Amino acid sequence: MLACALTSTPTDYTTKLTSDTDTPLADPSPYRRLIGRLIYLTSTRPDITYAVQNLSQFVSSPTDLHYRAAFRVLRYLKQSLGVGIFFSSSSALQLKGFSDSDWAGCPETRRSVTSFSVYLGDSLISWKSKKQAMVSRSSSEAEYQALASTTCEIQWLSYLLDDFKVSYKKPALLFCDNDSAIQIACNQVFHERTKHIEIDCHVVREKVNLGVLNLLPVSSSMQLADIFTKALHPHVFKVSYGKRGMYDIHSQLEGPVTIQIG
Repeated sequence: MLACALTSTPTDYTTKLTSDTDTPLADPSPYRRLIGRLIYLTSTRPDITYAVQNLSQFVSSPTDLHYRAAFRVLRYLKQSLGVGIFFSSSSALQLKGFSDSDWAGCPETRRSVTSFSVYLGDSLISWKSKKQAMVSRSSSEAEYQALASTTCEIQWLSYLLDDFKVSYKKPALLFCDNDSAIQIACNQVFHERTKHIEIDCHVVREKVNLGVLNLLPVSSSMQLADIFTKALHPHVFKVSYGKRGMYDIHSQLEGPVTIQIG
């Protein structure tokens, strides 16, 4: 891959990967080793999180197409060797979470993808992209499951900061771009259509009532967790990449981007 062609995104937004596309690999071991290394790399490169999450679903029976898609991630990494997370030394210490989902995004199981990104001030400290365990019957349900996961992550980070004796501004801010999910969290009455997600409803509502977090709406254009739910167009990916507080030390034209929200 030393002389490979470069690419500006880790995933082709025009292609949906499935388990039965193309020819199965005769020896899947190299693919599995590569995915294992890429999973390790997501600890410092959140920009490849969705791509690696998607590719890891096919480790049991990978095909040539999946292998080429994994090579695309390497081509993107070679193009962005100097990219990393920028940790600000001057931003106010307040937890800010962004919750999002891609409803029925998997073409085979129709399960949705949960994603979130949590910032301490302007610095990205936690992120996730994972297929949900059950099929959601509506976009609101998928968004609310993602909201519950983000709430638990914010609570855990709050405990962690308290254990470290770090003073930070409370409550945490949690941004969601789905009005229905926000209304479910604020509505004290359980409706018939929300009974199957009652536990998630209790989790989010309890933390809101206790003042652990403040649930706020955000426009889709400012949804910083969107990059963890789906493959994006190169232009959209580049814009979202800057908003996430990442920085390319090899570029003389870019600078760290601070996040001004709320």
